[in-house]
Amino acid sequence: MTRLWSHAIGALLIVAVLAARPRAALAQGAASWSAVEQALGRTGSAQPGGVMKFSFPRRDLHVRVGNVDVRTALALGGWVAFKQLADGKAMAMGDLVLTEDEVEPVISALQQGGVEQTALHNHLLGAVPNVMYLHIAGRGNAVTIARAIRHALEASKTPLDTAAAVAPPALDLDTAAIAKALGYPGKASGGVYQVGVPRAGKITEGTEEVPASMGTATSINFQSTGAGKAAITGDFVLTGNEVNPVIRVLRDNGIEITALHSHMIGDTPHLYFMHYWANDDAIKLARAMGAALAKTQSARPNGKA
Repeated sequence: MTRLWSHAIGALLIVAVLAARPRAALAQGAASWSAVEQALGRTGSAQPGGVMKFSFPRRDLHVRVGNVDVRTALALGGWVAFKQLADGKAMAMGDLVLTEDEVEPVISALQQGGVEQTALHNHLLGAVPNVMYLHIAGRGNAVTIARAIRHALEASKTPLDTAAAVAPPALDLDTAAIAKALGYPGKASGGVYQVGVPRAGKITEGTEEVPASMGTATSINFQSTGAGKAAITGDFVLTGNEVNPVIRVLRDNGIEITALHSHMIGDTPHLYFMHYWANDDAIKLARAMGAALAKTQSARPNGKA
């Protein structure tokens, strides 16, 4: 009887230990992100795929393209995302929005901190002032990477304070009609209607999967310019065979191609990122973007085949 009782107690202890492990793992994960948040000086936003994302909007910049004042949420939103890896290390990717004079000091600081650069280019054409986009990647201790990124951003004029968000400007767009014409829903953010469309299939960098929340989803942003019109920009995420079919659809609908390049090194499949610009009837543009998405292997909305 004593032996049976001893076995029962032992079994209960094993169950208790096993049940505690997930909680301990969650607590450890929360603690690690807390340290990253402290290093970056801001709170992150949990994303699908076990990703923690941090935003560095260039709200200090006043950029104009033609007669359009570019809102921060339209094309000036710098970010860095972290994903915890099975080996205890972290993978980080990001896109820093910089003025031309900030590029070299920021690259120098990143290199000193062991954070790599994977691309440097424009996203817009004719922007005043000209803005550059620096794509970065790192793998290792998450806090060490975060400190290096923070130090690099200190070499720029990127706002590093966490000032309270001001009320966003009016969206002034029929977002339901845009979503219907496009075929995908979006969300309002900072006076801009933002749509993200992940690709179907797995994307990897080396041996690690890169979730859509780390920059591998097509982005389509609409900013009202009045009377039912919108300025649109963002980027299509494409395989090589998709690039020119999408270009043809966009150009046939009066949408300019502003950049074509890679954002990552060592990605499988190798992806091209194509940026665009137009200022026209919002519904017309949404239909055109939907037609372009149909030329890609994008995930269907709401799990449709």
